[in-house]
Amino acid sequence: MSTESLRIVWIYPDLLSTYGDRGNLLILARRAADRGIPVETYEVRSDQRVPNSADIYLIGGGEDGPQALAAQHLLADGGLHQAVNQGAAILSICAGYQLLGHSFYAKGAKCAGLGLLDITSDRGETRAVGELRGDIDPRLGLPPLTGFENHGGRTHLGAHAAPLARVTGGIGNDGQTEGAWAGKILGTYSHGPALARNPAIADLLLRWSTGADRLTPLDDTWSERLRNERLAAASPAV
Repeated sequence: MSTESLRIVWIYPDLLSTYGDRGNLLILARRAADRGIPVETYEVRSDQRVPNSADIYLIGGGEDGPQALAAQHLLADGGLHQAVNQGAAILSICAGYQLLGHSFYAKGAKCAGLGLLDITSDRGETRAVGELRGDIDPRLGLPPLTGFENHGGRTHLGAHAAPLARVTGGIGNDGQTEGAWAGKILGTYSHGPALARNPAIADLLLRWSTGADRLTPLDDTWSERLRNERLAAASPAV
């Protein structure tokens, strides 16, 4: 493995940071450091340029106004698109997930997205609030997804994006699927924060970014307790 530092960028924490989404940065950096992988983390505000040479980019959730503003800034900036073209990975949450698509709605208006995921988002008839769980695409080789969702949107996948998971509790995209992925880009409605509840997703991002087929196992006793508790909370009543 390369001795160069793994570079992780949290995009626009001043606009997109709800439900503890900063925890995704902390979890990812900690799981790398615990394996002896040098890590550098950066928090890039909306008045700063997005570096195009990092390894992993994180985008959190937010309200409609900040979401629309973030999309405008990222389209004008271009750094994230350059990073993806150079092989970077992205984890996007809720509003951050929607803005990676072709379009989304904010405050009743249709907004242009970044077009990095083949998805579109619109408004649902009801708000999706509560525990979320699903069986992750078996091609990713990960255990079930757990999270907390709170969103009014519904997301529709095109031919070039695959569902991150099939819903077994909650709503996700549309009550059937949850999130989307393509290449090294992952999107999900899962807060919690997502990587605290789903450390295997953090490890997937680390494998993608380091080129390692396997990572040194960590003691996940406490995260497994959390996962088991939350997965049970989202299970259908028997």
